[in-house]
Amino acid sequence: MARIVHFEIPADDPARAAEFYKTCFGWDIQKWGGPTEYWLASTGPAAEPGINGGIMKRPHPGAVTCNTVGVASLDQSMKDVAGAGGKVVVPKMAIPGVGWLSYAVDTEGNQFGMMQPDPSAK
Repeated sequence: MARIVHFEIPADDPARAAEFYKTCFGWDIQKWGGPTEYWLASTGPAAEPGINGGIMKRPHPGAVTCNTVGVASLDQSMKDVAGAGGKVVVPKMAIPGVGWLSYAVDTEGNQFGMMQPDPSAK
């Protein structure tokens, strides 16, 4: 069974949003060293229930928080989404050293991500 493994919060000012979540909830938030403005958010100890996520520059007006589901095969999951009436809206892309990511929308228009772990992704 695939589970939500990550969330992304879009922000007009990611540094300001990071400070907000640090102050409100005590999250540990650090800027990621990748090519985009992205902040990784650790929301608590690994032994406790919950997921970690990120804060990113808002990609377009109206962008909302997006959950990412961990999958064993991104290619198969993309086919399954299309077969169930959803639509892949961002094709498979590498997140270097992390894995393969794609975004889709469900039958109700909700966007979500799908991530296949693969440390060799480039």
